[in-house]
Amino acid sequence: MSRGMDRRTVLRVAGIGGLGLLGLTACTHPDQPQPTREDGVPFDLSPEQNSRIRSEVDSAAQALLPEKIAAGGVLTVGVLNTSPPLAFSATDDVTPIGSEVDTAYLIADKLGLELDTQVTSWENWPLKLGANEYHAAFANVGVTEPRLKLYDFATYRAAYMGFLARKGQGPVVSSPEDISGRKLSVTPGTNQEKIVMAWNDQLVAQGKEPAALDLYLDNTNAVLALAAGRIDYYLSPFPTGAYYAATRDDLEVRGKISAGWPKSTLVAATTLKDSGLARPFQAALQSAISSGEYRQALKRWGLEEEFLSESLIVTEKTGMP
Repeated sequence: MSRGMDRRTVLRVAGIGGLGLLGLTACTHPDQPQPTREDGVPFDLSPEQNSRIRSEVDSAAQALLPEKIAAGGVLTVGVLNTSPPLAFSATDDVTPIGSEVDTAYLIADKLGLELDTQVTSWENWPLKLGANEYHAAFANVGVTEPRLKLYDFATYRAAYMGFLARKGQGPVVSSPEDISGRKLSVTPGTNQEKIVMAWNDQLVAQGKEPAALDLYLDNTNAVLALAAGRIDYYLSPFPTGAYYAATRDDLEVRGKISAGWPKSTLVAATTLKDSGLARPFQAALQSAISSGEYRQALKRWGLEEEFLSESLIVTEKTGMP
């Protein structure tokens, strides 16, 4: 049976009207406690980000920059603002913060460049990057073979997906059988959508009921739908699921898989193919890894589990790592 033809696999783009903005930014109610990491340390949600890990110029990495960018002195990057703790808005509802933003700052510092962050969306970052509106995307982009035809990458984080669910509700997910007959949500156009569709194909081929799939355009509305019982699982980047689980009493991550299922994959700084930026980015990242600064930057957001000890350049020529 082809994808999308079964009653349970019809894709429904869920409306966002009237659902509010709870969880979209870092804003909290005055009576609510400050969100904290699993170790009890509060997240820094301020626009000032005084606890952000910064670095000094690495002259060897800086020397690898394309001349035009070195002369311009500014590194312009696209970031998301709806995926805590990866990239989201600070308490002023404007300033982008999160681990992806921190990684971009470390690279800019190592390369002696001023960082200019431009907020974008998952749907728009490829268009903006292709139009040269910024030099790179730091949007939790996983390295995949199709993307190698368009982009060059410098890797910096392991990539996992997590099944966010209501506490104690439903099986811990590790295989397609665990989602049979369940209702899931993903963001459209992402690896997680492809994974669920592939799992549904396997279920249908085995004569089992596939999962129903609702598409939400942002984490906020998916989490609201999950908490209200309208869906059973929200498959999202593991750090995002872990953040919501750590900052809410009613949710938990019930299952974790590779973001490149059935293979493994890595998250990377994404640059246009042959732009000449992957090499200096990789050198800057490796410098930050060696100094310990990158590990500290991940720890700020509770993401040490996704730390990589080596940054790789991945292009169409190198092939998948």
